[in-house]
Amino acid sequence: MQLVVARISKAHSLRGEVALDLRTDDPESRLPVGAVLATDPPEAGPLTVLSRRLHQGRWLVKFAEVADRTAAEALRGVELVVEADASDEEDAWYPHELQGLRVELLDGTVVGEVVTLEHLPAHDALLIEETGGARTLIPFVTAIVPVVDVAGGRVVLDPPGGLLASDAANLVITDETRGED
Repeated sequence: MQLVVARISKAHSLRGEVALDLRTDDPESRLPVGAVLATDPPEAGPLTVLSRRLHQGRWLVKFAEVADRTAAEALRGVELVVEADASDEEDAWYPHELQGLRVELLDGTVVGEVVTLEHLPAHDALLIEETGGARTLIPFVTAIVPVVDVAGGRVVLDPPGGLLASDAANLVITDETRGED
């Protein structure tokens, strides 16, 4: 199964260096100098890591196949992928492991299916398609998603009122949630 380890965000220098949005917690081993990475879309690669560095908290990479800024800019949005097995960590899952899982509430009520895992700046979120067809982003935090049972084919939600589109009528808005005194 292919795993996205990074997404090329933008060109960084005139010599073809690019900035990466990482999708891995181990860039040292996933992006070593000399690594040949497949890409999505496939026609953009493969790309060979010529050099890499950390600059102001962001990974910058120079690929052997990218000679200048114009070529680097053409790679914006390209994903770098590697072959991976299932995660062996107890509380870590790859997007492909979560896609298609049944989504249910604590009482067993089925509310939909996991479409994908979205990587957001604050934390990851599950994109679910509810049984009525609405798509909802669910913060992928233990307080809201207390159970992930890949072998059982399900995730269990304990959402606050109004988080799901099907529960919008129960959304409670107060001065405190609005940020007013």
